[in-house]
Amino acid sequence: MDAALNMNSRSYTEAARFEALADALLRTDPAVDRTSLYLRAEASDFLRFNKAALRQATSVQQAYVTIAVERGLRRAESTLTLGGEPALDAQRLQAERSLLVGQLDLISDDPWLLRPQAATHSTRDDRGALPEASHVIALVHELAGVRLKQDLVGFYAGGPVVHAFADSLGSRHWHRVESFHFDWCLYHRADKAVKTAYAGTRWDDTAFAARLDEAARRVPLLERDAHTLQPGAYRAAFSPSAMVELLGTLGWSGFSLKSRRTGVSSLMRLERGEAAFDARINLDEAIADGTAPCFTAEGFVRPGRVALVESGRLPAGGGTLNSPRSAAEYGVAANGAGAQESPEALRLGAGTVPHGDLLKALDTGLFVSNLWYLNYSDRQACRMTGMTRYACFWVERGELVAPVNVMRFDDDALRLFGSGLVGLTDAPEFTPNSDTYGCRQLGSVTTPAALVEGFRLTL
Repeated sequence: MDAALNMNSRSYTEAARFEALADALLRTDPAVDRTSLYLRAEASDFLRFNKAALRQATSVQQAYVTIAVERGLRRAESTLTLGGEPALDAQRLQAERSLLVGQLDLISDDPWLLRPQAATHSTRDDRGALPEASHVIALVHELAGVRLKQDLVGFYAGGPVVHAFADSLGSRHWHRVESFHFDWCLYHRADKAVKTAYAGTRWDDTAFAARLDEAARRVPLLERDAHTLQPGAYRAAFSPSAMVELLGTLGWSGFSLKSRRTGVSSLMRLERGEAAFDARINLDEAIADGTAPCFTAEGFVRPGRVALVESGRLPAGGGTLNSPRSAAEYGVAANGAGAQESPEALRLGAGTVPHGDLLKALDTGLFVSNLWYLNYSDRQACRMTGMTRYACFWVERGELVAPVNVMRFDDDALRLFGSGLVGLTDAPEFTPNSDTYGCRQLGSVTTPAALVEGFRLTL
């Protein structure tokens, strides 16, 4: 990949190399209506830690291109890995394009095929402030291992990611962002650990150390006898990490146009006016504020903001994410959603509870630091189930008292963030998607912490 797209060189050089591939491929051809080229590339450092020491270090540089040809209502596409020699890559793409054109005669018409009708352009080049891998390794050893004497177990991923699009209509889009994500646990013993994350586009040693110190202060609490809760409803405070899990589950089907029209969305009660979120709930697909590109793999431009919930209710237009296929099927405008019609930059608006006063506002109840294994127990009712995870604590008079044994919850999210909402904190936290399967993802959730009444634990 180095010769094809050297991710560590100047971005203008990277863009020029992509443009050269596009020029070699996207020539006018009467045999097709449109040819498009979509690039995903990255240069990432991956670091695994155990006992605050490096156990595995990997550097990955890779670039994939998807070439597609369209004629009428027919589309054929193929994805190839760039090999590192620009001239050879161009030859391979041209040969692949010829094969795809030949396949168009063998493909049936797709009644829901929708394509952009005009050329569009965008450029985003966000230079972050990322640490060298050696700096992260040394800092973890010094702060966690030497100073705090903690068994830090974690995973760091960071580096630049590029998405780019070009087509024969003249569209050109370039998106390059530099970001990092560091997930770690301070392991105590058995299944006892305090989980923390630090992520963003600009690394700061002081901010990392502060999160590490906060987690370390909670480790001694794990020595205390666990507080066993009986099944029932509890006042609870959800950390931003826990909120990411809840909102992410809501995004599986809640905002999908296809799911709404077929009646399988988890927000059908909201759609029918049978329930509502609290008026303080405002949810957006905020592409302009995240790290995901403002264009899709098909070349559609994404708006900077799509309102999904406004003051607890669906906005005019339904508050849905419309993929091109669903837009064609139901006769509405596409609004930049991918095929899954799930949010890629979900943002929950801030509240008024000072972030540092969350436990004080909770007073007595359950502090939920992390959740996992979430799923719907009743999708039509928007009921979710899952497990508490890692260091969740019982709180009394605003102070952490004791760890809580793992519990299962089952609750109606519309009730939880409707009549059950007490407040939201005033400092939403940006959490990027940490998935690295195949390649690093650029999705994110930005959310404050939340305080609720009646969080229902079942066993």
